Amino acid sequence: MTHADDQLEDDQRRHLDDEEAEQLEAIRPPDLNQDSNRSATRLELFFDLAFVLFVARCADLLAKDETWHGAAVFAGLLTVGWWAWASTTLYANRFDTDDAVFRLLTLAAMVGVVAMAASVDDVAGPAGRWFVLGYVLIRLVLAAGYLRAWRHVPKARSTARLYLIGHGLGAAIWLASLAVPEPARYVVWGVGVLADLVWPTAAARLKDAVPLHLEHLPERFGLFVILVLGESVAAVVTGLHDGGWKPAVAATAGPAFVVAAALWWIYFDLSGGAAKRRLAAEGDVTKHGVHDFYVYVHLPLAVSLAAVAVGLEHAVLHGADDHLTAGTRWVLGIATAGYLLSAAVMQGKLGGRVRGAVLWPGAGVPLALLIALLDLSPRLTVGLLAVLAVAGVLTGFQLHRSGEVRTAKV
Repeated sequence: MTHADDQLEDDQRRHLDDEEAEQLEAIRPPDLNQDSNRSATRLELFFDLAFVLFVARCADLLAKDETWHGAAVFAGLLTVGWWAWASTTLYANRFDTDDAVFRLLTLAAMVGVVAMAASVDDVAGPAGRWFVLGYVLIRLVLAAGYLRAWRHVPKARSTARLYLIGHGLGAAIWLASLAVPEPARYVVWGVGVLADLVWPTAAARLKDAVPLHLEHLPERFGLFVILVLGESVAAVVTGLHDGGWKPAVAATAGPAFVVAAALWWIYFDLSGGAAKRRLAAEGDVTKHGVHDFYVYVHLPLAVSLAAVAVGLEHAVLHGADDHLTAGTRWVLGIATAGYLLSAAVMQGKLGGRVRGAVLWPGAGVPLALLIALLDLSPRLTVGLLAVLAVAGVLTGFQLHRSGEVRTAKV
């Protein structure tokens, strides 16, 4: 071994020793995350488990009430939960130090999510106050985190200040809602979420805005999409089990799984990939609003995916019936159309190829609604949706080959 090799080995050992020493520090002041190869942490994945339960509980609400009222309640509550997840992700994207303070704050926020999930089916009753307090706890945790960042990261102060205002205002409005009777209380909740939502958008337009980490951001939102897609897989399992494995039920479960798999493929190989490519091209220029659009377009996409799971579960469960109920047909059709429309908007806006987005997923929107309108048997309804989704995957391949869509690996 040469002297140069010995020197290289010593340098590598010192680098590892420095990393180990840093990891052993129980408390470290926050700093901007700028490591080029950063990925989701184990704590973030653990945190996501609480949201798996929250999404499942919201889906149960829609499953029990497949009416316009039930859909509105489902979408409203899931929106609140989605913003709780997205706002914590935006903080961790910039300031995750993985020290004891950050971990404790994240676990405290997780307690808030658990409280929301446990009370989501009784927000109109006594448990509603726990839903409010769970959401407020998450706001307060985020305010504490941004206050810490404001103190230790001077160049992030203007950005942190706006987030502090938003999360503090949101917490105050939600706390005040406890004194407001129903149904006006729900209007106050909406005002609180909107008051909270507007400040991140304003922060992104500051001249000295703190950039988001563009390797971590699409990975985290991609993981959330997988989290919600998991509900469709669970729906197939539940439908098969509760349907007693009847031949017609199993015949419906097969294409239902194909629908879930194709929707996964469409996001990760087409729309999500086109969006990630745009994020990478924009770099740290947050003032263009590209990052805001990327974050917010995932809301209707996630709500639609969660509703697809409800429709698939009922379709599989009733696979032996002659017809699906009108509620299940329209939940399945509108949810699939909503997902495809959200993916098309994402792809067209961020991918910069409107024609390709119109060809697919855009063309699938009216076709999904038409399938729901036909009032066919569960097997035919889900089978046609599976054919449509697979045709979309194949169309995506052709769009790639023709240059209508350019993507990055998500």
